[in-house]
Amino acid sequence: MIPVQLTIEGLYSYQERQTIDFKNLTDAGLFGIFGSVGSGKSSVLEAISFALYGETERLNMRDKRAYNMMNLKSNTSYIEFDFLNFENKLFRATRDFRRNSKKFDDVKPSSVTFYQRIDDKWIPLEHSNAEQIIGLNYANFKRTIIIPQGQFKEFLELGATERTTMMKEIFNLQRFDLQNNVASLNVRNRSELDQLEGQLKGFEEINEEQISVQKENLKTEQQKLSEAKENFQKISNNFLQLKNLKADFESLTQKKKTFGKLSEQKSEIDLLEIKTDLYDRLSRIFTPLLVEKDKLSKELSTKQSDAEKQNTIVKETEAQFHSIKEQLTAIQPQFDALEQSKIQENDLNLILQILTHSEEIKKLQERTQKGSNEVKEVEEKRKKIQHTIDQLSKETELLKLKKLDSTLLLQVGNWFIQYKNIKKSQEDQCEKIKKQELQIQQISEELKAFPENFQEDFKTKKVNLELQKKEFNQKLDHLKIQQELSKFSVELHHGEACPLCGSLEHPNIIEFHDVNNELKEIQENIQRVDQELVNLQKQEADVDKILERKKIFENQLKSEQETITEIQNTLQNHIQQFIWTEFNPEREAEFEAKRNFSLETEKHIEQLNQTISKERENLAREIENLEKYKKALETFKIQEAKKEEQINSNRSNLKILNWENYSDKTTEEIENIYQKLLKSNTETEKNYQELVQKEKQISPKLAEEKAILTQLEKQISELKLEISSNLELINTSLIQNNFNDFIEIETILLQKINIEETRNRIQKFKIDFETLKNGIHELEVKLKDFSFDHELFAAKENEFNEAENQLKQINDLVVKLSSEIERLEKEYRKKEDLLKELSTLQKRSENLKVMTNLFKAAGFVQYVSSIYLRQLCDHANIRFHRMTRNQLSLQLNENNDFEIIDYMNEGRSRSVKTLSGGQSFQVSLSLALALAESVQANAQSDKNFFFIDEGFGTQDLESVNIVFETLHALQKENRIVGIISHVEELKEKIPVALEIVKDEERGSIITII
Repeated sequence: MIPVQLTIEGLYSYQERQTIDFKNLTDAGLFGIFGSVGSGKSSVLEAISFALYGETERLNMRDKRAYNMMNLKSNTSYIEFDFLNFENKLFRATRDFRRNSKKFDDVKPSSVTFYQRIDDKWIPLEHSNAEQIIGLNYANFKRTIIIPQGQFKEFLELGATERTTMMKEIFNLQRFDLQNNVASLNVRNRSELDQLEGQLKGFEEINEEQISVQKENLKTEQQKLSEAKENFQKISNNFLQLKNLKADFESLTQKKKTFGKLSEQKSEIDLLEIKTDLYDRLSRIFTPLLVEKDKLSKELSTKQSDAEKQNTIVKETEAQFHSIKEQLTAIQPQFDALEQSKIQENDLNLILQILTHSEEIKKLQERTQKGSNEVKEVEEKRKKIQHTIDQLSKETELLKLKKLDSTLLLQVGNWFIQYKNIKKSQEDQCEKIKKQELQIQQISEELKAFPENFQEDFKTKKVNLELQKKEFNQKLDHLKIQQELSKFSVELHHGEACPLCGSLEHPNIIEFHDVNNELKEIQENIQRVDQELVNLQKQEADVDKILERKKIFENQLKSEQETITEIQNTLQNHIQQFIWTEFNPEREAEFEAKRNFSLETEKHIEQLNQTISKERENLAREIENLEKYKKALETFKIQEAKKEEQINSNRSNLKILNWENYSDKTTEEIENIYQKLLKSNTETEKNYQELVQKEKQISPKLAEEKAILTQLEKQISELKLEISSNLELINTSLIQNNFNDFIEIETILLQKINIEETRNRIQKFKIDFETLKNGIHELEVKLKDFSFDHELFAAKENEFNEAENQLKQINDLVVKLSSEIERLEKEYRKKEDLLKELSTLQKRSENLKVMTNLFKAAGFVQYVSSIYLRQLCDHANIRFHRMTRNQLSLQLNENNDFEIIDYMNEGRSRSVKTLSGGQSFQVSLSLALALAESVQANAQSDKNFFFIDEGFGTQDLESVNIVFETLHALQKENRIVGIISHVEELKEKIPVALEIVKDEERGSIITII
């Protein structure tokens, strides 16, 4: 995974939106993120982890994570992270959450969306599974790419089981866990073996001898079949001749009977043929003429009806046209006088405007007088407000001199808060130490119940019990041998062979006494010793547990004592940091009093400032009103001058009426006169225009309707001529076909004969008639020299049936034997195949037993995991040797736990827990680099990348130089490393870096240095 860009807003100390472009940083190969403690450096890694996995190291879901992650001054949080995965594909992860406006501590859960960059477009994905994209779960992501603060040594200190599980997940070692696969194969192989053995039970009677016997039987039956076929062929030929003769005689009789029926229908068919020919001829001649006649009659009737309707329409339109003409004649005089009337109307409108403007001028003069008075009042108010502001400003300046600096108060206040926190930590730590000492004392009391040298005592007792058990077992074996020999001695007889040595002579037969009671007693003693050993081991285990608990508490006590020493040092350093001479570090109450006085003074100043602000707002409002009133007065004067000018212009524009005749009238009187004249003029003009428009519309319409009527009358005349011509053609056709009246033609045509169907029927009858006639003649000629004997036919038929049945029986038997032989041969081949398959499965079963033992209990996966771990250890040692100047080396013991080889002490091994803080950082860094390289090489990535969020503060100057040489060398190997630190001296060693500064107002701010 290679970071491309990160945008964060409203997260932890990041109030404003900040964007980190990683391109220049990753191109450098080694970059840093610097800032003071609490500036927000680690929040960058938290943002990346949360964007990808929705998980963080600081908080979990029970910690109200969304609320605590959100900046307290923000109402929304947003994270957007662009990155390249191991396939060099560009992805984006976004998360955001919002604060409830009504409840401050209610922050809604985040929404998450993943995108992929395809064809320069961000395409949303259907899932938000970062593990599927990156190839690592969150736990392994923390160990190989982003190593959070406080967890740098996690991989080094993991137990063997957890480390094996991690290796399985990271390197996909589950593919080597073949136990289930082998078990599945074994079950399937066993099932197939059982099925084969079951199938072979059905083939026990299938053998070559049985097949040979059946083949001999088949030869015998095939000989019989050949003889039966020859006999059947002779009988069949004679019988077929008689059968054909019988069929010919029966066919002749049937055809004569059918021919007689057809002869009776012949006269009817001949008459039908004559009628059909006549109907066909008349139909082709008269049907088109009749159709045309009906068509012309219908068209004539339609046109005559249309002509009558059109004539009515023309008459109505002519009446409407004459009415409009009469109305135009009546209104023409009024329309001619309209021009003079409109001039008079315009003069009345000018007079009305003169009267209106005169009234408005009076009102403007009144408003001007009133406005001048208001301007004077506002000016007085403005002066009073300005005086008040000046007085309040002087009072504020005097109070500011009495107030203490807020930054100073904040710094001193923070010092006292930290002082109390450190003192509280010191008290809590002392309490913890007392509890640890009490626990150790209680455990020591428990140990007093055991002897002083209990370990040696346990060891001595265990050795004594083992010796007793060994002696009892020897006696038990001796007695069992005696018991067995006594059985043989009883069975020895002279002349019979000894079952042990085979001798026939037994000169000195030993006699044995009954040892059963002794055997029982020794077995009870052995059980007693075993029980005592179990009790001793249990007692020893209990003591070990107590000792382990004591060791744990002693280690914890040591750790707590170191912690309290650190707290005391911190407290001393904190006291030395008190640099403010105007305050006393031991008099917090005095500081609080001064701070409260300063705060009250500041509140008073704030109140005065608010009052000044309100008075200034009032002053601005009064100045605004003053300007508004002055502007209004100017506007009134301008409007008065404009209206005077308009009055003079209107009087000069009068054409007919005289102003003196109307100056004494009111505006309402002039308005009534004007409205009446306006209405009369408008109605006259409107009515005249409407009548002219109607005349223009009706005139062409009347002409069009008259043209349509003329056209219809012409079409009616043409149709009458066509009807006359059609009647002449019908009469001519009657004469030509020798008919006197058209009714005769209609009677024939009403028959509705289907010509094609009828002619097909007549044609079929003729063909059937001639065919039967010819067939009867041919059969009579063929059979004139033959006769048919029914008794002879019956005897031959019986002989044929018997021969056929005999042939069928023999043939069925041959077929049955052939099928049986084929079945037996097929089954025999199948049996051979099953035996071969059985042999293969049996061999496979033996191989699967070996594989089951090999892959049992995931042993092979653990073996492969140990190989990967050793390779990882070898890769880590390349850098670890150099960092430690070849003094230390990392190795795996027989339990796959990490150990340190110390070459300064004869190459002896010791626990990794004995390393100093700096050495732990060096070996952890070497392992982290090796693990990251292995993981990303396994993913076939061109580059690999990881963040380090701690560790450099534990290194001396020379070690830091060696570590940085190692990190710089990674650039040549396409490796990218990001370092997060608050150590300022490291900036000079990093080529490109980000600096994070926490501003009190704006939050954390990121800059490139």
